[in-house]
Parts: sequence; C-alpha cells; structure tokens
Amino acid sequence: MDGHVIILGLESSCDETACAITDNGKLLANVISSQIDVHRKYGGVMPEIASRLHLENVGCVINEALNVANVKMEDVTAIAVTRGPGLIGALHVGLQAAKTLSLIYNIPLIPVHHLAGHIYANEFIKPLKFPLLAVVVSGGNTELVYMKDHLNFEIIGETKDDAIGESYDKVARVLGLPYPGGVEIDRLAKTGKHTYKLPTPLHDGSLNFSYSGLKTAVINLVHNLEQKGEKIIIEDMAKSFQDVAVGMVMDRVKKAVKEYKVKEIVLAGGVSANSYLRSEIVEAFKNTDIDVEIPPLWCTTDNAAMIAKVGEYLYKDKVFATLNLGVDPSWRIEDFKKF
Repeated sequence: MDGHVIILGLESSCDETACAITDNGKLLANVISSQIDVHRKYGGVMPEIASRLHLENVGCVINEALNVANVKMEDVTAIAVTRGPGLIGALHVGLQAAKTLSLIYNIPLIPVHHLAGHIYANEFIKPLKFPLLAVVVSGGNTELVYMKDHLNFEIIGETKDDAIGESYDKVARVLGLPYPGGVEIDRLAKTGKHTYKLPTPLHDGSLNFSYSGLKTAVINLVHNLEQKGEKIIIEDMAKSFQDVAVGMVMDRVKKAVKEYKVKEIVLAGGVSANSYLRSEIVEAFKNTDIDVEIPPLWCTTDNAAMIAKVGEYLYKDKVFATLNLGVDPSWRIEDFKKF
C-alpha cells in the first residue's frame, strides 16, 4: 500500500487486550477483549490472571483487527505498543507480541506511553489545541499534564499516593459494591446527599493530589458505623465521597488554568467517564474562552486506537526502539523518549 502509513497498535497494560489499526490517521479497526467479568469475582484486577488472559487473547485480537481492517501484516508500516505504565506481567505480553511481529516482518517498533494514549484519544474527535491542560484520571494515575505542542508533556501536578480511580474502587469495596467501583459510586451518588463529613487531604497550595487520607477516612467511618450498629446510607456515602474526590480535581484544574495560559482542557483516562466530573468541568469553564474536550465513553477505557494514534506522531518523529526494549511499569510521561 504505497503512500499509506499503517500503524498497528497494541495495548495490554491492565485488563484489556486490544489491537487497533490506523491508515494515514483513519481508524480501520479497534478490537478489545475485556477481562472485567473475570476480575469482578475478586473485587479488582488480579495481575497474574490478567497476564495469563492476555497471553490467551493477544493473537486473537491481532488477527481480528487485521481482518476487520482488511489489512495484511505485510502492509503494516510500524507497530506501536504500550510500554508502560501498567502491570508488569500484562505489559510484557503486549511487548513480546509487538517485538515478535517487528522481527518477523522487519518493521519499526514504537514504544508508547499509556497516558499519552489516553490524552491523544481525544484526537479521534477533533485535533488537540495548544497549549492545553490534560486532566489524566484513572485507576492507576492522577496527573495534570501541560502541553505546549504535540508530544510535549510536562507534569505540573500528580498524586502523592493513591490514584483517584484506585480510591473509588477501594471505597466501593468497603461499601459492598461490585467492581469496577467507580461506575457504581457515580450511579448511586446521583440520588444521595452530602451528609457525611470527610477530609480533603493535601492543603499545600500545590497542584498535587492525595487520595489516601480520603479513602482511609471513608473506610474508618464505615467500620465505626458498623461497630455501633448504625445504618450506612450508601447513596449518601457515595455522594459525600464523590463530592470531595472530584472537588479535589476541580480545585487543582482551576488553579492550573490561572497559572498556565491554556486554550483547551482535555479529560483523559478511565475516570473521565465519571458523569459528575464531566458536568463539573463543563460547568466551570462554560463562560470562558477555554475549550473543554470531553471524550466519548469508548475513548475513556483502555484501547489500542489511542496507542496507534500516538504511534502516528512518534512515527513522524522516527521514535523507534530496538528489540532490546523492555517494559517500564512506572514510566513517566515526561520520559516518553527515554527507553
């Protein structure tokens, strides 16, 4: 396919095995095999099980993506794969598959940062507008990323302990709610009232986050009420927790916008599916000259389309890796070219 830049993207950082194919920026296929139903039995992702399921699924999603896109491996220009952050065993599966294809078909291997993928997922809706503020909120990460231009990432705020999504899941578990907990808390909070007093951690004036104290406060409060035999109104607890958790994000976003002159705010990551966060951020900036980009729900969960999208830009910059490439579960987005 002369003149075509065809990127095959692979994602396996957590509990979705995914493969996507783009052709000169057009998304031809985006195949995802989710493990949520398996991990739901355990109340969270079991890393060893996730790795084994990735092994079972990776070949299938690659074949299906090629079939859906009507593309042969010989047509593929480059392979973009998630190198990190994520679960080390899960990352290894995707990377080994990508390295194998790179070797067999003699095509470039492009390492992609998972969070860069979440940010660039917004480009399937419309081009990013710079400078921008990316609000990255997920199960494993909570960051504010300032971007002056494409592939220019500066972390200006990050969590010092738990990520917002992790705290949602742990609070949901203590309330007896199913995994993934964020969906259930968001749903129940719609009919709840903010009646429980909870702390807002980290008052240091920075753009950083801390969710450990909030999570622990909810857990302790629930246990204390149970020991006293008092009824816990789950909807009210969900509302009280979500108000504080999302309020912390909004506080930092408003502060960041004052310190950095941005033209756009983009939401990224699994927690960007949260309806309360979406409505709060739209409301906060509706009468300003700052655009707010809300990703469609399919872009919020882990997928390979977002990895292929970043791969397109990295391919233009010739950011390629050798077959000695290894995974990095704690890879920082600012170091996306260091591997």
